[in-house]
Amino acid sequence: MTANPKFQELVSKRRSFAWLLSALMLGIYAGFILLIAYGKSFLGQSLSGGVTTVGFPIGVGVILSAIVLTGIYVRRANTEFDELNRQILEEAR
Repeated sequence: MTANPKFQELVSKRRSFAWLLSALMLGIYAGFILLIAYGKSFLGQSLSGGVTTVGFPIGVGVILSAIVLTGIYVRRANTEFDELNRQILEEAR
């Protein structure tokens, strides 16, 4: 089964897509950490004169980006990757 070209394609596509999304998330998270380290005054600014600062929506954005990237992976896995998997299993029978 591992010699099947479609299996190799599946592994290659899944691996490269997972690395891409991981790199994106790492970049977002590292950017946020660097912003915390070097942009404290920016993150501490009030949004509307109240207690909510600029850092709060940015932090929420980091969390939401993880959820969105997970959703993107799941959607592609449920369509393209599952279809390739189905074809591989059909050929193996």
